[in-house]
Amino acid sequence: MDIKKYLNFIKVEHTLFSLPLIYAGVFLASENFPSIRLLVLVLVAAIFARISAMTANRIIDAEIDRRNPRTKMREIPSGKISHLKAIIILIISLLGYFVTAFLISEFCFYLSPIPIIIFIIYPYMKRFTHFAHFGVGLGLSMGPLGGWFAVKNSFENILPGALLSLFTLFWATSFDIIYSTLDEEFDRANNLNSFPVKFGKKKALLYSILLHIISYVFLVILFFYYTRNVISLIFLLSVGILYYFEHKYAEKDVELSFFKLNAVVSFVVFLMIITRGI
Repeated sequence: MDIKKYLNFIKVEHTLFSLPLIYAGVFLASENFPSIRLLVLVLVAAIFARISAMTANRIIDAEIDRRNPRTKMREIPSGKISHLKAIIILIISLLGYFVTAFLISEFCFYLSPIPIIIFIIYPYMKRFTHFAHFGVGLGLSMGPLGGWFAVKNSFENILPGALLSLFTLFWATSFDIIYSTLDEEFDRANNLNSFPVKFGKKKALLYSILLHIISYVFLVILFFYYTRNVISLIFLLSVGILYYFEHKYAEKDVELSFFKLNAVVSFVVFLMIITRGI
């Protein structure tokens, strides 16, 4: 079995976007250090959720990927992984996700279908709306809330978790707009929707900046109400600096702007949260 092929298919490394923010939700909700059991269960649930989301996306978009020169060598359109095997991976990952959610708590188990529904709807959104980027943002914004609920198991006093989730919503929507500039010509030619198709690349990147500003406002509010100290302030300012570089290189190096810098942003926000008590 070619393990590398399957790892590339499920893109586990993309968990770097969501996992630090999921754990940020856990630590934001915790008065004391969370149990190792909970931290492990949250990690496993996050990995299974990521695999489920990516696999569903690849299955739903297989025909589009086959036509796109940038994506035609992905595992399903290239034939490296069959449609049946992809479905089996999806079923196994969903089972793992739901079982892990139940082991965390019944409350989390009852809420666990919500992110999956979002993950399945999102790939269809670009077929009928230019606001499909918000599907990515909404999906990833469930992560911090999931971390919060894993500790609290209720909706009471949810404001800190909601602020972190709103930050994630606009942050992820913004960087998905940057990523979508890679496919502007293909999307336009194939009647697919995105901000670059609707507004053009230059204006789409301006909207991306605006969404990053909105996300930063939510992070600032979170800082002033819940994480206010000098060390957390350093990390808050670091996010702003990373945003600057993200947009500086948005047109020159999308891989740097989309993936590498945002993985760092996610981790820096996590550090801002865990240093709040220092």
